[in-house]
Amino acid sequence: MTIWYKKRRNYKYILESNLVFDTGWQLARTIQCQFITLTEQGKLSIAQRYAWDGASGPMPDFPSIMRASLIHDALYQLMREAHLDAKQYRHAADQILLRVCLADGMNRLLAYWVYFCVRCFGERASASELLRFKS
Repeated sequence: MTIWYKKRRNYKYILESNLVFDTGWQLARTIQCQFITLTEQGKLSIAQRYAWDGASGPMPDFPSIMRASLIHDALYQLMREAHLDAKQYRHAADQILLRVCLADGMNRLLAYWVYFCVRCFGERASASELLRFKS
């Protein structure tokens, strides 16, 4: 018999209202998880009470990165849980991070630094975190 499980993460923030964001993607099917829905038309919905950890690494949680980190974390979670193929969608998710940081007023140089960091160091965060125990 096989069971699948994940290690628990520590989160800094809990979303207190729903967020909807248009990724511009076209998918073969709608993905629905407990707190995240991504429709075939690319509409990402993140439900109230979703937990995320803000910016990663040495990046402070500036106001201009909070929405971007929320969206990016949700998309990476879909990759970790094998709902989205990381090879196909990781680069596009990283570009969304950059676009939202800029839209929310982040300095261009800093926004591109954030983008560079996720491109260089984010692959592991998009890899499946499902662990298997087989008896």
